[in-house]
Amino acid sequence: MAPRANWRGYLKLGALHCPVALYTAATEGERIHLHTLNRETGHRVRRQFVDEETGEVVERDEQAKGYEVGDGRFVVLEQAEIDAVIPASTRTIEVEAFVPEAEFDPVFVDRPYYLAPTDRISREAFAVIRAAMESRKVVGIGRTVLFRRDRSILLCPRESGFVASTLHFDYEVRAAEAIFAEVPERNLDVEMVDLVRHIIATKRGRFDPAAFEDHYETALAELIRAKKDGKPMPKPVERKAPNVVSLLDALRESAGAARKATGKKPAAKKPAARKATARKTAAKAPAAKAAPRRRAG
Repeated sequence: MAPRANWRGYLKLGALHCPVALYTAATEGERIHLHTLNRETGHRVRRQFVDEETGEVVERDEQAKGYEVGDGRFVVLEQAEIDAVIPASTRTIEVEAFVPEAEFDPVFVDRPYYLAPTDRISREAFAVIRAAMESRKVVGIGRTVLFRRDRSILLCPRESGFVASTLHFDYEVRAAEAIFAEVPERNLDVEMVDLVRHIIATKRGRFDPAAFEDHYETALAELIRAKKDGKPMPKPVERKAPNVVSLLDALRESAGAARKATGKKPAAKKPAARKATARKTAAKAPAAKAAPRRRAG
């Protein structure tokens, strides 16, 4: 059975219009979903909206949206008023700019979709756009009305199509400066850096999502099976707290474990060489630049 498109419209580049469709790229449908039950009867329960002052149940046709303006006062908005300000859908993803893929900040990605042509005639135009972008190593920034909201879209060539990701707006992304302010950037111990480089070298691999295991989902499935079959509950795994005296000791211990696993030893440096390297690193280090400030969402 062919997947169902979430959205159909056009990809517009200049005067070129290409019929396309969006398909969900990631879904949580396969996860285990738990329901809320009445513990005594075993029946499912349902949520109700209750007036917080009177305690009375408020039915759907009596509910309205509101924005708090302070001191418990609200501006009431009717659904018809909200609908009137929703942008009219043009059913078009218009590409406004192309930027080098290395310049894009992934923190702005919201939700990924697959974008594909919808008919035989549009496949060639679609393939030409994708091939040209791939050869230039650029990503496209577009705009459309998607699911009743004005959205910016990131287009990344992927196999024979695109990954089209909705993007967060600038005001929604928190500035990183305050979070990373206390992280040291220079004058680091050279031996510790060398030890981490060795650990990195021994753990080099390829990105393979199939190797990622959802341990919570697996444990939850085992728990459900055990209760369903009346078997003993699985025992929780005991985790011992690491006994580490210092950061350097931890790195030496990790590098030693990696050395045993691979048979390779990290390149040792003499004290004088380590000091010289430290001086060169400090001399080459560029002055820290202030990152563009974003408004916190």
